[in-house]
Amino acid sequence: MNRADGMRYAPEGKTNPVCGPGEFVFAAMALEHGHIYGMCNGLMEAGATLKWVYDPDPAKVEAFQARYPGVRAARSEAEILEDPEVRLIAAAAVPADRCALGLRAMEHGKDYFTDKTPFTSFEQLEAACRSVADTKRKYMVYYSERLHSESAVYAGQLIQEGAIGRVLQVMGTGPHRLQAPQRPAWFFEKERYGGILCDIGSHQAEQFLYYAGCRDAQVLHSKVANYAHPEYPELEDFGDAMLLGDNGATNYFRVDWFTPDGLGTWGDGRTVILGTDGYIELRKYIDVARSNTPDHVYLVNHEGERHIPVSGKVGFPFFGELISDCLHRTERAMTQQHAFKAAELALAAQANAIVIPNPSVKGGEELGINVPLVRRG
Repeated sequence: MNRADGMRYAPEGKTNPVCGPGEFVFAAMALEHGHIYGMCNGLMEAGATLKWVYDPDPAKVEAFQARYPGVRAARSEAEILEDPEVRLIAAAAVPADRCALGLRAMEHGKDYFTDKTPFTSFEQLEAACRSVADTKRKYMVYYSERLHSESAVYAGQLIQEGAIGRVLQVMGTGPHRLQAPQRPAWFFEKERYGGILCDIGSHQAEQFLYYAGCRDAQVLHSKVANYAHPEYPELEDFGDAMLLGDNGATNYFRVDWFTPDGLGTWGDGRTVILGTDGYIELRKYIDVARSNTPDHVYLVNHEGERHIPVSGKVGFPFFGELISDCLHRTERAMTQQHAFKAAELALAAQANAIVIPNPSVKGGEELGINVPLVRRG
């Protein structure tokens, strides 16, 4: 696992099967993002059997089969969709194409597990809602910054145990390393990736809903910018937002593509959760200048101060719960309402974001703060 490159970041955890070989068969499709490897790892560690892979790019399929020997390469998407043994499709398509693939999977009686962001438009979200209602299939989302982070999982356990009382606010940062030469062309096309708040901001919206126990929220304010990459005019390299939950909890998050090369991983993702009786800080992927290991939890409450390293100790229960949910039609891993609400908030933050003009130097003078802002939506 290469922790310095988010495109290839594929967490591996404890093997904790919830089913036997062949009891839950799934297939991988649309290998556009490296998250597909983390998705497959999690499902297989929980006992799922990976039968098929399909992508129109033979090189992607070859690399996937090298990682997972014995997986069969399908000749077409239809060969997988029409296989009655396959219960779930795991996919990491181009963001704008994720919904259409999910609709086809559900229409063929398969549950669907997609990389985030699950949608790039409200129309796609509405179509998925209708299909879920009609087909009774699941449209689950790989919000990996919570689901595939042991520190994030442990924070949820602490909150459920009452370690910090009622959650009042969640603050999150999701910086990523750009590595532009390694990115595919669609990464720089706004219509295809959806915008920074829609894309990596969806992680942050999901974490807020989960940690604060909100069923709904509203976006109070959001901003996006391309501060430093004029060569990619459709790229947004910065975004932030403020949310208010239906229970009064608040949220601020920032996402960006400014991770410096000197950092020992792809992004210094952090979360701070404030409660009535204490607070939790997560240093998910590195503890800067102290340790290059991931999953550091800092807990402060009335009992004192604690630093709890949890890497390799907690595991990733979501995947086993998802398999059980698909087998028994339950909602232990994540409710459909929660998965869609997080996506809806990311879409709303993106659609209503203030666009910050590039504060480049003109004639030796920086643009003034009174420069007109452009609001979309």
